Amino acid sequence: MVRIAVVGLGKMGISHLSVVRAHPDVELVAVCDTAGFLLDGLKKYTGLQTYTDFSKMLAEVALDGVVLATPSASHVDMVRACLEKGVAVFCEKPFTLSPQESEELATLAKAKGLQNQVGYHYRFVGTFQEAKRLLDSGAIGTVSHVLAEAYGPVVLKPKGTTWRTQRKAGGGCLYDYAAHPINLLNWYFGDPEAVGGTRLNKIFSADTDDEVYSTLYFPGDLTAQLSVNWSDESHRKMTTRMTFWGTKGRIFADRQEIQVYLREPSDAVPEYKAGWTVKYITELTDNVWFYLRGEEYSAQIDHFVRSVAAKSECSNSFESAASTDRVIGMLLADDATGPRSSAVAAAAPKEAKRRFFFGRN
Repeated sequence: MVRIAVVGLGKMGISHLSVVRAHPDVELVAVCDTAGFLLDGLKKYTGLQTYTDFSKMLAEVALDGVVLATPSASHVDMVRACLEKGVAVFCEKPFTLSPQESEELATLAKAKGLQNQVGYHYRFVGTFQEAKRLLDSGAIGTVSHVLAEAYGPVVLKPKGTTWRTQRKAGGGCLYDYAAHPINLLNWYFGDPEAVGGTRLNKIFSADTDDEVYSTLYFPGDLTAQLSVNWSDESHRKMTTRMTFWGTKGRIFADRQEIQVYLREPSDAVPEYKAGWTVKYITELTDNVWFYLRGEEYSAQIDHFVRSVAAKSECSNSFESAASTDRVIGMLLADDATGPRSSAVAAAAPKEAKRRFFFGRN
């Protein structure tokens, strides 16, 4: 049995607690949160060992891994403490609010030889996994452009702030919503070389962005348009979708289905014919032992548990999350420069213009 503690009992923490407690190969040995009332209820009705002091829990409980679902600003110190204690870590996204600190923690985890994973759950959704398989197979040829989107009804009017809507605590729409499609882009294509035309705009929030738009430039003349808005009440819940255009076809994928258009059949994926093929999430998803909110949440925890038990590398590691945080840092830097007039652009040398507008130094 893998001995796990869950730290942080907000929306995601409660979900992880349910998934972890139901896992057949996990012993949930401790729960930690600052809300004494909530912990009292858990202890009374479940018998779980509870802590309000994270450091005390680490000192007193023998652990193989920690599932960390606290506010983003607390991740760095808690992750570091776990790694220094020799404990594997599953950390909710965003990993950190600093690309430099993300790199440091990824390096530390590697040096310690400890399993590490960040909760970018879309990598465990069958439709996005199928898109990855199709792209890797070359079924749609050379990809020239991608539209990466995420929309949802999070901040719909001016109101009191929570940690999610404070730049220094949660990172706003950029870190909370845009990080998901960025992470998928990293998974599919690696790191972009540059970004340009970034717009981080406030709609209702006083302290942070509510919408994010930018262009990402990848090697080989591949571009990706990022379009994200968490103040969009036309969507009942978070909606993430990816569209890929290639020389031999097109792919559209969201949480429910994948639509594939091929100009001609591909030997690499013979089950896809010329023209349109649509597959639904139910066709592309393996059964999980416990379903809560979506099978991907159980699948990602199962991956972490199996990796800890086998002492194998997690596929969605700190290192991959650090790549996403580097892109976020590029977007922040590009937005800070602001737009420039056509006169300035015309006066700049060709290469200088490219570096300037695409965020290169």
